[in-house]
Amino acid sequence: MRETSLNAARRSRELSELAEDDRVDLLVIGGGVTGAGVALDAASRGLSVVLAEKHDLAFGTSRWSSKLVHGGLRYLASGHVGLAHESAVERGVLLRRTAPHLTRPLPQLVPLLPGTDAPRAALVRAGFLAGDVLRLAARTGSTCLPRSRRIGTAETLRMAPPVRHEGLRGGLLAWDGQLVDDARLVTAIARTAAGHGARVLTRCAAERVHGRGAVLHDRIGGRRVPVRARAVVNATGVWADEIAPDLTLRPSRGTHLVVSADSLPGLDAALTVPVPGTTNRFVFALPADNGRIHIGLTDEEEPGSVPDVPEAATHEVDFLLETINTALTEPLRAADVLATYSGLRPLLSDRDGSSADLSRNHAVLTGRNGVVSVVGGKLTTYRRMAEDAVDEAVRASGMDAGPCRTARLPLVGAADRARLSRVNAPRGLVARHGTEAPLVLDQAEGNPADTEPVTEGTDVTLAELLFAVRHEGALDTDDLLDRRTRLGVVARDREAALPAAREALRRG
Repeated sequence: MRETSLNAARRSRELSELAEDDRVDLLVIGGGVTGAGVALDAASRGLSVVLAEKHDLAFGTSRWSSKLVHGGLRYLASGHVGLAHESAVERGVLLRRTAPHLTRPLPQLVPLLPGTDAPRAALVRAGFLAGDVLRLAARTGSTCLPRSRRIGTAETLRMAPPVRHEGLRGGLLAWDGQLVDDARLVTAIARTAAGHGARVLTRCAAERVHGRGAVLHDRIGGRRVPVRARAVVNATGVWADEIAPDLTLRPSRGTHLVVSADSLPGLDAALTVPVPGTTNRFVFALPADNGRIHIGLTDEEEPGSVPDVPEAATHEVDFLLETINTALTEPLRAADVLATYSGLRPLLSDRDGSSADLSRNHAVLTGRNGVVSVVGGKLTTYRRMAEDAVDEAVRASGMDAGPCRTARLPLVGAADRARLSRVNAPRGLVARHGTEAPLVLDQAEGNPADTEPVTEGTDVTLAELLFAVRHEGALDTDDLLDRRTRLGVVARDREAALPAAREALRRG
């Protein structure tokens, strides 16, 4: 395996090499989780790969998820048995093999309050039992994800102290997976791809795209570099129709609120609250790192042109607060919301004008221009989406490639949980960097100030920002604060951390 570090020097060198020899097996356009996954899959099969991203890794939808590694239960409820099984399998791959350091088991708690009557409680319990069957079918043992069960009132309040006491009949408990950080997963995939020889080129917009190549516009240096490829994969998510005019996408917006953990003190599970008047919709309060809780999520059509950074609507904030407050002793107020974030799901319109939610079931489509587009899917199933896209690109182009290896290919920093527990570094750092955590600490070069938090309420240090510049391809302050770390989500945290980010870029 080659060097996995991404940085400005490597980017410049690989752009120059590409200008001298523009031939490559596969050009991947898009640096989200799917595009990075395609690059890793292809490079690990022995193909020469260039990944071109207009902005930064995880710039789009990949950083705006609920950060859940879903087991496919919602798909089973709608009759999509195959998709549910696929999701459960991929959850197990992430938790046990490829990214144990970036994932963790998450208890999911539905409190049984007066608004959840006996028939609805029975329906939820049946769903959780079906989830147990999915877990076993995916060969994910109970030591990794415990079986679901009903719990009493005392245990419900221990796991979720803010829940209303009046009329509480206990709770229903199940387990799913949670990502420490979705953007960090993308970075880890991209770096692993680079270790297998892929050229990962951020700030490079693909222009004049066709099935045998494109022109890459270096948005930093200004030069344009032609690329001749044997196949091209379009993995640009909600922007896919800009490259593949055959596609007609109708994005929908999913919004989350960010509140302080002090607003829901002691919450130790994903509080799962049914949306009144529905049978299969829920709002989640999800414990996150650095004293935050994320509350989501909505499903709103996003008409018109696709924004680079979607914004929450006022009525979405109101809906999320109203729903979560049905389960709380002390209701949350708008003033408790520190920030919001929104991501866009791709919806594909068919010829009749109706829509199919391809964020549930991915599709690999070859357009009239010869470009292979991979659309839809979920973050959890990115690896399978990438496998299918590379299979199609290899088949259509007649390339000679080995079999897919990514189901057993650990990402950078990955190790089994026993080994991770022995890494000599703070636990939060290990959760974000795995076995590389000591290398992050080494960036301080003996300076204790570099290992101090860059702002109050976080454990992110200047050493971690330096590591992002030197090894993770961060090129500016937005990369550092919005994607390598998530300090930029809350405006006051961003402002406080900005001097440290500038210092890391100066020293990087």
